[in-house]
Amino acid sequence: MNAIVSIIMGSTSDLPVMEQAASFLDKMEIPFEMNALSAHRTPEKVEVFARSAHDRGIKVIIAGAGMAAHLPGVIAAITPLPVIGVPIKATLEGWDSILSILQMPPGIPVATVGLNAAKNAGILAAQILAVEDKAMLKKVKNYKENLKEKVTKANEELSKITYRFKV
Repeated sequence: MNAIVSIIMGSTSDLPVMEQAASFLDKMEIPFEMNALSAHRTPEKVEVFARSAHDRGIKVIIAGAGMAAHLPGVIAAITPLPVIGVPIKATLEGWDSILSILQMPPGIPVATVGLNAAKNAGILAAQILAVEDKAMLKKVKNYKENLKEKVTKANEELSKITYRFKV
């Protein structure tokens, strides 16, 4: 089995956030790899990774970073693959990460999910893969259907809660 999604984080301190994407990909039975690379501390390794990802069979890259958060953009500048950026709250309430990943120059897009929203990055990766994979499309549709069922169940439970002035 070869990885088709790569989860990259600036350091292992990002793992508590990035494992949300890993757990989702695992649940969806999508082969993935996880590595720590730093745009600032190991730029040569980032370049080798980004240049070789496509040739190694990777189809989507999820890159999380906090603080200056250049990792997703640097990878996107080098690879032809879609890059999903996960801003990680480290300083400045996460705004430094959000803006560093979101505000990319023309020609270097990074699909950016919400702050610490690595699960959404995993879901988006599955949706990208589903464009050409009917089995994955079915899994994504099932996942979304289950979301509807959760809301329906939640409303059923809420209807049982009583308050004196609840109508």
